Amino acid sequence: MKKNVKTLFVLVLILVMALMTACTSASETSSDSTGQENSDDKLTIGLTVGTLANPFFVAMGKGAEEAGKELGAEVLVESAEYDLAKQTSQIETFITKKVDVILLNAVDSKGIAAAVQQAKDAGIPVIAVDTNADGGVNSTVTSDNYQAGKLAGEYVVEQLNGKGNIVIIDGPPVSAVTDRIQGFEDVIKESGIKVVAKQNGEGSREKALSVMESILQANPSGSIDAVFAINDPEAIGVEIAQEQAGRKDEFFIVGVDGAPEATEAMSKEGSSIMATSAQSPSEMVKKAVEIGMKVKNGEEVEELIKVPVKLVTQDTLDSYQGW
Repeated sequence: MKKNVKTLFVLVLILVMALMTACTSASETSSDSTGQENSDDKLTIGLTVGTLANPFFVAMGKGAEEAGKELGAEVLVESAEYDLAKQTSQIETFITKKVDVILLNAVDSKGIAAAVQQAKDAGIPVIAVDTNADGGVNSTVTSDNYQAGKLAGEYVVEQLNGKGNIVIIDGPPVSAVTDRIQGFEDVIKESGIKVVAKQNGEGSREKALSVMESILQANPSGSIDAVFAINDPEAIGVEIAQEQAGRKDEFFIVGVDGAPEATEAMSKEGSSIMATSAQSPSEMVKKAVEIGMKVKNGEEVEELIKVPVKLVTQDTLDSYQGW
C-alpha cells in the first residue's frame, strides 16, 4: 500500500512539474511576443504649428502626414494658435505619449525653450521647422527667410526706383519673421525709401486688416507707396483694408509664402498684391521628418538646413507650381 501511495505521489509531482514548465514556457512566449510587439510599435511623430488658420501650416501638416505615411508612422498635428502656453502643453502631451520625434514650429523662439528641454530630457529628438527655437533643438529646417525678405526688398526698391514711403507689417516674435524683416531692411536702407509705419499684424489676415486700417487713418491718401507684409495672410488683410478705404490704386503689396490664396488674388485683374517670396512648407517639413529620424537612429545631422525661396510676381505667376 505504501508503495502504491509513493508511486502515486511521484506521478503527481511529475505532473505538477510538467504543468509548471508549460506555464513558464507560455509566460516566456507571451513575454517574447510582447517584446516583439513593442519593437514593432508604430512610429509616432508630433507636429505643433503656429496656427492651422494659416494655409501655410495646413500645407505643412499635410506634408508631415505624407512623410509619416511613407514611414508607416502616426502623425499628430496640433495648432497652438500663437499661444505659448498652449504650445508648451502640446509638447508636454507629446512627451507623455512618448512620441518618437517632435517637429516644432515655435510661436515664441525663446519662450518655448523650457518645453524643448523637457523633450530632450525625455530622450525625444526635437526638430525646429520654419523658425528656430531655443532650448537645444537637434536641428532647424527652415526656408531661407533672410533671402525671402531680401528678394521682397529688392522688388520694392526696383518698383519704386529707390525712393518713396512704405509700411512694414511685422509678425510674431520668431526667427523666421525677424530674419525676413532683417533681409528686407538691409536692402532698403541703402535707398531713399522711408518706413512711415511698422506695426505687428501677428501673422493673421484679421489683425493685419485692423492694423492697416489704423495706419491708413494716420497717413493721408497718396502718402504710401508700398507695403511689405511678413506673410501672405497679412498681405490679404492689407489689401482688404486698402479696398475698404477706397485707396486701391495708391500702393502695392508684397508678401511672403507663395500661398494659394495670395496667388489666386494676384491672378485677378487689379490686384494690389504684386509679389510674394514663395516657400515650400510641404518639402520643408518632409526634410524635417527625415532629419528627425536620423537623430532618432543616432546619426549626425546639420544644425541648420535652409531651403531656398523664390520671388513670384504677377508677371511670373503662370510658371509658379504652387504648394
